[in-house]
Amino acid sequence: MEHLILDEIIDFRKDATIAISDDERWLVSANGNRHPRRTTKGWELCVLWKDKSTSWVPLKDLKEGNRIQVAEFAVANGIANEPAFAWWIKDVLKKRERMLSAVKTRYLKRTHKFGIQMPKTVKEALEIDRETGTDFWRKAIEKEMKNVDIAFEFLEAGTPIPIGYQRIPLHLVFDVKMDFTRKARLVAGGHMTDTPSTITYSSVVSRDSVRIALMIAALNDLDILAADIGNAYLNAETREKVYAIAGPEFGSREGQVVIIRRALYGLKSSGAAWRAHLAETLHTLEYTSSLADPDVWMRPAIKANGEHYYEYILVYVDDI
Repeated sequence: MEHLILDEIIDFRKDATIAISDDERWLVSANGNRHPRRTTKGWELCVLWKDKSTSWVPLKDLKEGNRIQVAEFAVANGIANEPAFAWWIKDVLKKRERMLSAVKTRYLKRTHKFGIQMPKTVKEALEIDRETGTDFWRKAIEKEMKNVDIAFEFLEAGTPIPIGYQRIPLHLVFDVKMDFTRKARLVAGGHMTDTPSTITYSSVVSRDSVRIALMIAALNDLDILAADIGNAYLNAETREKVYAIAGPEFGSREGQVVIIRRALYGLKSSGAAWRAHLAETLHTLEYTSSLADPDVWMRPAIKANGEHYYEYILVYVDDI
């Protein structure tokens, strides 16, 4: 049995002889109430799969397992008000927004973690340091800003902003690790950028692949190596044209205009940009992506005794 993994939705088409028109989108009940016709007939979406093949898939089939992706594609391509989409898209997007809002609310309400006070702004973080006579948060901020400095191009005063660039906010998100180390992460306000005409998603290794790999390792008494790629997204160039005004976290450069050149956390395309960059790097190292799971990479190798074997790398965003 063949199982394909969706990469992105790249096109759409409508068979006007089958799809219902605007005049046919409503059903009228006996008491005069109107209800939308719940049908997607006549519509197909062109899908790019992870194996780089493409095919046309009926809307009714694709929306069952990829509702959010299909909804966002419809909005980005101006077809969300078509009868085949309008009757279900609003509910899907509202549910998505409720989930995002709930996550944001939990973060804003959280005041302590592991008994340590959690700041929400740079000013508050430095005030906590002052009150406690420590420099934990200041060091966390300085470490993060040193790491992300490569992502920015600072414009000289009076230099015009390039045409086509959109302004977005930047802010720090604070956290405490299990060893009580303070952590700061600079995040871009990607929610304010224009929605791309094609929605691209970054895949991750499947649980089944991880289980198989662990079983192979156990059966052959193999060691498993694991690593986290620090500030992974910054290795990739951003696909979006955005700029920001440097905040207090930038120190003496506060107030300067910065062009964002690297895939910062928070931007819509950053996950996909990093995934593409890592894939290109692994290809350079002569690894091949598995047809069964695109996030399982392998390459043939030879032991010192002449025995042939395969090296495997499993990728989950920035964990390998």
